[in-house]
Amino acid sequence: MLRRILLGLILAGVAGAGVFWWLTIPAVVAPASLPPRAPNLANGVATFNVGGCSSCHAVPNQPDRLKLGGGLAMPSPFGTFYVPNISPDPTYGIGRWSEADFVTAVLKGTSPDGVHYFPAFPYTSYQNATVDDVRDLFAYLKTLPAVAGKPRDHDVPFPFNIRRNIGVWKWLFMDGKPHVADASHSASWKRGAYLVNGMGHCAECHSPRNFLGGIVQTQRFAGGPNPEGEGWVPNITQKRLAEWSAKDIAYFLETGQTPDGDTAGGSMARVIRNTSQLPPEDRDAIAEYVKSLPAVEGPPRPPKKAKDDQKS
Repeated sequence: MLRRILLGLILAGVAGAGVFWWLTIPAVVAPASLPPRAPNLANGVATFNVGGCSSCHAVPNQPDRLKLGGGLAMPSPFGTFYVPNISPDPTYGIGRWSEADFVTAVLKGTSPDGVHYFPAFPYTSYQNATVDDVRDLFAYLKTLPAVAGKPRDHDVPFPFNIRRNIGVWKWLFMDGKPHVADASHSASWKRGAYLVNGMGHCAECHSPRNFLGGIVQTQRFAGGPNPEGEGWVPNITQKRLAEWSAKDIAYFLETGQTPDGDTAGGSMARVIRNTSQLPPEDRDAIAEYVKSLPAVEGPPRPPKKAKDDQKS
């Protein structure tokens, strides 16, 4: 009897390991699926800006937003991630990557070595981008200056540092479905929906997350704790922006100025440096889509800490 129990446990363990291994196989894009095409560099620039590539990948504390040597620290509940070098440097950046390597990284979250990237890289949103947009982005990145130097390794403790486990996370939170436009809306609205939910990855910061780090879909865009650890990211549904017009939102994306005269700060200031470079029609499209988001109640914001001089 004991032998049968042990044998059953062993078989169950082997079966479970097999299912785990199958579920966590890193997805890739086959080079053969990318037919020859002439890159559109102007579209690559627009994709670069809406994707906010320089916000994270530019070398910190220097003025050139096109020096993409990485190194920015991104704290999180799961450890601190350090943004990689995506300049064309052949040793430390993506200079030796193939086009399929890059498309795989952006759309599937898999490295050229066949390893899962941590979801601090917002591929759950980037998966909604078109392959052509990603290919144009890659072509544009190759025109930028190469930056030598490798950022430090991520500081992520066990068990979160086990990359294979990310395959389970992807199975839970990454559906792999392409973006589908709602035919009932205008072309501008559909463009805005694509930009916001795809390369713009607005929900990645403007949504609360569950204990596994996945977006709480019922409160998408409703704000929540800053994923980087300090502060609060605002609700951008009509719960908070009801008094903003679409023109107000577009102007904010261009200048960082709110309707009441305030100015964007923190990580949003970095975002504005990118959205200010977009074609006006793209800012208008984003504004039209954001203005259409129904009011959603976000998580309760904790009370502000009392200042030292107010403490007893």
